[in-house]
Amino acid sequence: MRKMILTLGAAAAMVACGGKETPAGAPPEVYVADVVQKDVPVYMELVGQTKGSQDVEIRARVEGYLDTVNFTEGSYVAAGAQLYQIDPKPLEATLARAKAELATAQARLEKTNNDVARLRPLAAQQAVSQQELDNALSAQDAARAQVDAQRAAVDNATLNLGYAHITSPIDGLVGTTNVKPGNLVGRGESTLLTTVSQIDPILFRAGISEAEYLRLARRRDEIKAAGGSAERPGIDLLLADGTVHPHKGSVDAIERAVDPTTGTLAVQVRFPNPEHLIRPGQYGRARFQSEVKKGALLVPQRAVAELQNLFSVAVVGSDNTVAFRNVKVGPRVDSLWVIEEGLKPGERVIVEGLQRVKEGATVSPKPVPAAEAGSGAAEPATDAAKAK
Repeated sequence: MRKMILTLGAAAAMVACGGKETPAGAPPEVYVADVVQKDVPVYMELVGQTKGSQDVEIRARVEGYLDTVNFTEGSYVAAGAQLYQIDPKPLEATLARAKAELATAQARLEKTNNDVARLRPLAAQQAVSQQELDNALSAQDAARAQVDAQRAAVDNATLNLGYAHITSPIDGLVGTTNVKPGNLVGRGESTLLTTVSQIDPILFRAGISEAEYLRLARRRDEIKAAGGSAERPGIDLLLADGTVHPHKGSVDAIERAVDPTTGTLAVQVRFPNPEHLIRPGQYGRARFQSEVKKGALLVPQRAVAELQNLFSVAVVGSDNTVAFRNVKVGPRVDSLWVIEEGLKPGERVIVEGLQRVKEGATVSPKPVPAAEAGSGAAEPATDAAKAK
């Protein structure tokens, strides 16, 4: 009876462990994938911030009390739409006074013209002295200058009156107002009222390192030397929520010089924004193809182990023995990783079961499912990989 109980207990233990025991000394099963060699496009991502293609500060150009605010804050306004109205009555009074003074000056000029016309023939006949004629001519010149000055004063008063009617100079998105009706604006300075930004197209500014710039510039020169086009494919904008802006962009400008404080060169990319989805100040990433790696070696990312910025893979030889190798990694390619150094085409690396093997161990390799092999375009390398 005791022997039967022990036998039943052993059977139960086997069932609990999965129904069968792994034979002692049998090589562990691992899943392996072949090192794939193919051409892959490499992408670069630049982190930056958006800004309006035009950001116009709306300021008070004349002194006065603000009468009205004529827009909805944060709305889209058309060029020429009225934004503010400054009380025009003091400016209208100034214009009226300038016009009156102009009329007075014109009357004075008319009198001096008559005096000159009357004295000139008399002076020729020596009926009046030459000094009297000279005095009349001087008075005429002074009156003419006074008319010019008063006409300029009228023009200036007319201009200032026009400044009381503040409009948007561009089509764009208007911000919140900095002043409210009843506030005094324009005293001693051009008070900032609000800002209007043209957001279609929208600009994206980012910094590129000197090393990246040199690599791209050399690549561009190589393409030109080979007779190809140096124009880059459309640039994608990855937004903060992970989505991609539906419209591709193009390089708008590259800064003249490297910023000595950051060591980066500013790049400006222009994106169409007809839906007005993107607004100034948003952060994102500009993603574009920087090059194509010819004959790149690819392995699944799960096959690469990282420890203190050192990367390694477990290679299964033709005799099914395991050898660990340090490798130099490049950019990621979806679920794969480009290996710059340390592997050869056709070699097998362990994808699953790394924890059950050690250097020189014999394993029973099985191919990893094809659906897990992955494919695609290379993504930017990790910081650790760049450090390598």
